Amino acid sequence: MGWVFGGAGEPLDSLKSPRFSQPITFARLPFIRDLKSNGVLGVFVGIPFDGGATYYTGARLGPQFIRAESRLLRPYNMDLDVYPFKVLRAVDYGDIDVVPTNVIKTLDRIEDGVRDIINQGATPFIAGGDHSVTLGILRAIGKRYKPLVLHFDSHFDYWDEYWGERYTHGTWVRRAIEEGLISGVVQVGIRGPQYDKADLEYPRESPVPIRVITMSEVDSKGINWLINELRGLLRGPVYISFDIDSIDPAFAPGTGTREAGGFTSREALTIVKSLSTMDFELVGFDLVEVLPPLDPTGVTSLLAANIIYQAMSVKAKQLSKGVT
Repeated sequence: MGWVFGGAGEPLDSLKSPRFSQPITFARLPFIRDLKSNGVLGVFVGIPFDGGATYYTGARLGPQFIRAESRLLRPYNMDLDVYPFKVLRAVDYGDIDVVPTNVIKTLDRIEDGVRDIINQGATPFIAGGDHSVTLGILRAIGKRYKPLVLHFDSHFDYWDEYWGERYTHGTWVRRAIEEGLISGVVQVGIRGPQYDKADLEYPRESPVPIRVITMSEVDSKGINWLINELRGLLRGPVYISFDIDSIDPAFAPGTGTREAGGFTSREALTIVKSLSTMDFELVGFDLVEVLPPLDPTGVTSLLAANIIYQAMSVKAKQLSKGVT
């Protein structure tokens, strides 16, 4: 029975068992929750929650569709010259159980689930879910590391409330700052119309530094400039939160609050891969806001799977260089 899952870091061999067969896990990795005894250093986990969304919903389906498209991933990353699954002894942890109708209870469950992962010595690579889930993640990771957050998005996500609600996919940055979970924020790809010019004031008022790099700035200065800028900004523990709507909807149509004029898929992958050359410690990663119902072709989920794969490869390169 050659298709039987192997140990940590060992995806099913697609030359023995076709990609379209067998239970669906991320990159065909084994499903394992006992991380410590298996020596797991990197884990994929889903958070199928979209109760914090304010426009289109459907991000609760993101983890399963990302898993399905990830079956095309292979063990060796030739661009970064690393076997990420092998180095990380990577596994699929499954999903954190959410409460579909309750943001507050779901955030508590996310915090507990992510704490379990990091307490077992593994770095989480998470698929949402809408962007409200990041607050729950940071409640676990922030209490351990208080990281700088590298935030790819078309939106600021630092509004105080929506319709009187303080916990939505557009408020998590401000809540994380108020709760003392992060040391600062670098926002990349911000674009599109705003409610008011006053919306731009919060970075100047924030008790922690917020560096905003708009898409217009990237357009005028270039991707290489952006990479060099990040090289100078990223130090110490860094948590990366990647909203798929930072990508132009021509390349990632399956998302709920689309904004025209974003990164191409190639640019996004280039930026993530470049992080492997920088001097910081990656302590966690999420990719959120994939809405499969808005993209029947699956290209958004495919791109999401590849971005997560490159993030895993960045962590594997860091471990290979002794960055822990």
